[in-house]
Amino acid sequence: MQVGLALLVSADPVTIQQFRHALRELSISSDVCQEVPAAVGLLNRRKFDAVIVDLQLGEQSGAILDEARLSPSNRTAVTFAICGSAAEGTAFRKRSEFVFERPLSAGSICNILKPAYGLILRERRRYFRCPVSIPVTILRESMQEVRCNSVNISEGGMALSTFVPLIPGESVRVQFTVPDHKVPLLAESTICWSKTGHLGVRFVSISDEHKSALQLWLSRKLEEMLPAFVAGQFQRAESCSVPTSGDREHD
Repeated sequence: MQVGLALLVSADPVTIQQFRHALRELSISSDVCQEVPAAVGLLNRRKFDAVIVDLQLGEQSGAILDEARLSPSNRTAVTFAICGSAAEGTAFRKRSEFVFERPLSAGSICNILKPAYGLILRERRRYFRCPVSIPVTILRESMQEVRCNSVNISEGGMALSTFVPLIPGESVRVQFTVPDHKVPLLAESTICWSKTGHLGVRFVSISDEHKSALQLWLSRKLEEMLPAFVAGQFQRAESCSVPTSGDREHD
């Protein structure tokens, strides 16, 4: 299983090869773009856990970092800039969280990627959808409750299996108990999509205690699905605070 997905934007074949190898060693897959417009288009269509931009592409390369921050799906992705000079690095340092400086080597790339690994894993966990079927109760104001089953669960919501028609935009509460956790979790939620036999629910408000319990359970489930080497890195990332080269936006 891959830990995450990185967008790598560079037109240099050697740089592309170096980074793809380094990312693969950390079980991170990569989409490669050699042109700025194509990279911007991907940021608007796909979710990435990391964005790596080669500033040798010119002034427009900074637009990719800006686009990532403006993208609803990628605003929390970990950002990197590959710089060819000190001046270039200074100009873009505030627009990226980590900076690779040329000349590049396998060692220098890993020296930057490894401290950032915890952030990439956290980003992966935020969007991780755990496939699981558990009983869920949908509570509606002055209406009969709906009993159904989950299809998958993430930090932000869940997909449900039910033939009871609910209207997108409707406010509900969902109650469920994740495996190995005795206390039911309750989340103020919104129906975000509906199709035959299935519903999508987005969590709007959940207590800190219940949120922590859900995050812990999801972390354990994600860890179970990771290769042994990556799972060890994941455990360290969960127990440590990872420094960055800039301020990071949190939800």
